[in-house]
Amino acid sequence: MKSANPIFTHPAIKLLSKCKTLNTLKQVHGHMITTGLALHTYPLSKILLSSSVLELTYAHTIFDHIQNPTVFLFNTLISSVITNHRCQTHLAFSLYNRIILSGDDKLKPNCFTYPSLFKACRSQPWVQYGSVLHAHVLKFLEPECDHFVQASLLNFYANCGKLGVARYLFEQINKPDLATWNSLLTAHTRNDADSCLSSEVFRLFNEMQKSLVRPNEITLVVLIGACADLGALYHGMWAHAYVIRHCLKLNCYVGTSLISMYLKCGCLGLAYQTFDKLPQRDTSCYNAMIGGFAIHGYGQKALQIYEKMRILGVLPDNVTFNVSMFACSGVGLVDEGCKVFESIKEVYGIEPTLEHYGYLVDLLARAGRLQDAEKRIKEMPMKPKATLWRSLFAGARIHGNVAIEKVALKHLLELEPETSDNYVFFSNMYARVNKWEYVNRVKKAGS
Repeated sequence: MKSANPIFTHPAIKLLSKCKTLNTLKQVHGHMITTGLALHTYPLSKILLSSSVLELTYAHTIFDHIQNPTVFLFNTLISSVITNHRCQTHLAFSLYNRIILSGDDKLKPNCFTYPSLFKACRSQPWVQYGSVLHAHVLKFLEPECDHFVQASLLNFYANCGKLGVARYLFEQINKPDLATWNSLLTAHTRNDADSCLSSEVFRLFNEMQKSLVRPNEITLVVLIGACADLGALYHGMWAHAYVIRHCLKLNCYVGTSLISMYLKCGCLGLAYQTFDKLPQRDTSCYNAMIGGFAIHGYGQKALQIYEKMRILGVLPDNVTFNVSMFACSGVGLVDEGCKVFESIKEVYGIEPTLEHYGYLVDLLARAGRLQDAEKRIKEMPMKPKATLWRSLFAGARIHGNVAIEKVALKHLLELEPETSDNYVFFSNMYARVNKWEYVNRVKKAGS
């Protein structure tokens, strides 16, 4: 491979980003070969990146024909595999092993090699390799290990629940930068049920301010999330004011976190004011506001937000459908909830999930439309779970329909034969209609 400087502005390189099919990319690649452009490292990295997105096998073929590829090219392909082809993560580790086992003193992993690999190690079955990579970082990079690698290390250990290790690594860093601070702060938000960790976010934020590192939008999202977990309205309002006072972007992430915080603190009005003033709103913003109105019993207003979302062309997701149907269920808007369910497939071309059916059945059962609810369960394309039959049972018991109550309980007993509550419900049902001989039979079956 030639060591000449790459031609950064060559038209062929610009064309690569516009290639939408493998055939057009091959044409550009052929041109780069005939002109000699493919002999330079930078153009090669671009063709590897573009081809790996479109067709990973083709990218590997190109890579295998490169004589003495540099670590820059290895890093390019490793990063692209992990970013665009998570199911092919083993190929990224195979490339990394080629670096380690190359025997070439000039080919060593650098600070750009590890962040992508640590990202891959956050999920199974690759978690076990994280500690090995950490040892390699100490071997190949120290003391040159940069903040980006350190932040990825923090994220890995935090994701594994090893906060002590993450904190130890943080304390070894001289003058941690913003990314490193944010990594440690984020690590304390992974366990929503632990109020101690949320309180620690406040303490770390105060430390961060003393260090003269200026928080950004990511920092504030974490801080506002901690306020929401603790129900700390005053601190949440302070964080909101901080965003405005320091001219941080009130983007969708910050906006959604503020809406959720106000809702968790019981301030529906402040949540809606924040929602209404956001310069831009994405699906998550709408979901938070629809869910907020639903939880507080304002089903009609929740549907108005859903309708506004539809008119503005913001695409809903599964959460949108769930919270919208939940809003309808809470206030008896049965027809409206059914329309939301039907729109999932008819309007958006999405196959309803088991969870969607669960909300629909609950909506119908609460309203007393028990035959419709039972019919929906039986017509489902997937096998219904116990939660659906439990919703039908609850509706039948409320509306005094013993026949459907009995059907639901029979299915519950088939799906959950070890659950004692189901036998109690069955026994109570027979007791209400004075069929005491059946009460005794059920008690014996459940004992």
